[in-house]
Amino acid sequence: MIVPEYWSEAKLKQRIDGAQVTIKRFGWSDESEAAAHAHASKRAHEAMTRAVRGEKVRKVDHKIPYNGAEGLPIREEVVGRQDDVVITRNSYGALCLNTPDVLFADIDFDQAPVKGLSTAIYLFLILISTGVAYGYESYAVFIGLVVLSLFAAPILVRLANKMHTRLNGEPEDKALKIVESYVEMHPEVHLRLYRTPMGFRVMAMHQAYEPGSEATNQILQALKSDPIYIRMCRNQHCFRARVSPKPWRIGIDRIVPRPGVWPIRNERMPARIDWVKKYDRRAAHFAACRFVKELGSGKSVVKTRQLQALHDQMCRAESGLEIA
Repeated sequence: MIVPEYWSEAKLKQRIDGAQVTIKRFGWSDESEAAAHAHASKRAHEAMTRAVRGEKVRKVDHKIPYNGAEGLPIREEVVGRQDDVVITRNSYGALCLNTPDVLFADIDFDQAPVKGLSTAIYLFLILISTGVAYGYESYAVFIGLVVLSLFAAPILVRLANKMHTRLNGEPEDKALKIVESYVEMHPEVHLRLYRTPMGFRVMAMHQAYEPGSEATNQILQALKSDPIYIRMCRNQHCFRARVSPKPWRIGIDRIVPRPGVWPIRNERMPARIDWVKKYDRRAAHFAACRFVKELGSGKSVVKTRQLQALHDQMCRAESGLEIA
């Protein structure tokens, strides 16, 4: 896991086979801007050398805060460090905890309607309208029934989804059952469960995990964690948890100036600082998640206990505040 303090960019131009080729590369460092620029120049020269040899080379590094697809580190403002844990401010302004080996998994509740249900109901009503209109041999009847169907279909969809939920359980109950079933099958694990605005967060206490390992992939898949999060863990070699509220959930806009990709120009820093002050004042009245319960063996290691204390403090997980 690499979350640099300093960033820079280098650009090289050269004619290759009669065509002008421009290569742009980012560089990074925890030491200084000069070291970051030296790293950027080194990466740009390496890429240009490969291009001259005829290799297929990506022309530019894309300025993305949290991706890893191009082999770039997390590009966010570092606001704190504790041993190998890094606290960053993400592109919309919330604080995120980044850890190389303590597993977090966010599980969003499945609140989507039954797949294809809306389309099926609309088609069913149109078919009925067609049949009735054919029997009356009236185009006006057909149009009237179609209009009526447009109003009736959403009501029928809602009723069908409520029936589906009643038969299959509430989304929260289904998500909890997934976690509990995993613990039953793996009694050696110790998981802490938190409620988030959209679902659950699971923190593994019994051992450390390597983000790209098969063991990590297995537990994240079994817990139905977000596929994008699973991929990002592997790409960035870290686990990640948001530890402060999302701005729009507490009544303020995303961070300014936009986009919030780090670093930003010096002349734009005052606006960012003002936004952070406003955000911090408002965020103090909310929690990022709420502790629910522990499941499993109760086993833990020093590393996970230390991070759990930091996570719970920053999230205000046991404060009783509204989660956002």
